[in-house]
Amino acid sequence: MIMPNNLGRQYSLHAEEYKKKACEVLDSGWYILGKEVSAFEEEWARYIGAKYCVGLASGLDALWISFRLLNIGEGDEVIVCANAYIACVMGITMNGATPVFVEPDQYDNIDAEKIEEKVSDKTKAILAVHLYGQSCDMTKIMSLAQKYDLKVVEDCAQSHGNHWNGQTVGTFGDVGCFSFYPSKGCGAFGDAGCIVTNDEELAKKFKVFRNYGSEKRYHNMMVGSNSRLDEMQAGLLRIKLSHLDEFNEERCRIADRYYNEIKNPLIQFPKIRPGADSSWHQFVVHVSGHRDALMGFLKKQEIGTLIHYPIPPHLSEAYSYLGHKKGDFPIAEKYADEVLSLPMYNGMTNDEQQIVINAINEFNAEDVNNEFKG
Repeated sequence: MIMPNNLGRQYSLHAEEYKKKACEVLDSGWYILGKEVSAFEEEWARYIGAKYCVGLASGLDALWISFRLLNIGEGDEVIVCANAYIACVMGITMNGATPVFVEPDQYDNIDAEKIEEKVSDKTKAILAVHLYGQSCDMTKIMSLAQKYDLKVVEDCAQSHGNHWNGQTVGTFGDVGCFSFYPSKGCGAFGDAGCIVTNDEELAKKFKVFRNYGSEKRYHNMMVGSNSRLDEMQAGLLRIKLSHLDEFNEERCRIADRYYNEIKNPLIQFPKIRPGADSSWHQFVVHVSGHRDALMGFLKKQEIGTLIHYPIPPHLSEAYSYLGHKKGDFPIAEKYADEVLSLPMYNGMTNDEQQIVINAINEFNAEDVNNEFKG
């Protein structure tokens, strides 16, 4: 079976380093907010090109705490792409704010040319979600933010080490939010996340908020949260970070081979925005009209694929209260019906990728049994 993602392969590439670091942390006797967290925060900030990094328990925590500390809540609106993962929207609504959806562009990210028409006197921020290892048009987004005095939060959960015009994503807005969920480019061995910012006072607020609102033990300055990156995850992430560039380079090689060797005319390849690069968190193709048939065909040949994402947030049960209906965002809905993520992981062998390529090239929608057709 060829899996959509095989985390064990990436682990095996540097297993001894992870084991050594895990033992160091265990032997230290210090497991919360110690030297590993401090070291990782310094190293991640330096890698991203930001002044400050604050380690948190998850990417979702990074999002909702960001909006909380930027004082965005009840009665406020936040602009976000309509095809984002639902956690992005939760980061907005957990604070009582309202998401205002904008259609995606041909690069699977928010169409920056359609943002301005959604700005109202209630708009307080733009959430720029860099999906699939791609980048949003941050030049246009930051121009609009300056024009309308809006905050910008970047969701970089899927874009570890991506660039827009040579600048690392996460460093354009007020806050850059990262998830280190195991499947991410720099994935932890459990849940973890962080924010980066160039605002010293904001970074201090995050550090206080993540620890029950206290800077000094038992002296609580605010009603905060328990959202601390732990020493074990921080230590292991330091190892991952030291290899992140090589991980990204390997994924680029895998992507290049898909581009060069998949010849099936039914496959629409992902497009990279001029001025951007990609870390290929996912290799997401579009298969109009035959996505489910291809997925079933590949499954029959023991090739796993995934759909990122089958239900746009505005059509999810969780957000039925917003009153949206099918047809409100036709481009996002179309994408939900045709996107397919091909196997993409560090440690993928040439033979495994050849099997995937051969199978896709053999696929003929007319020959597939009706049971596989969507």
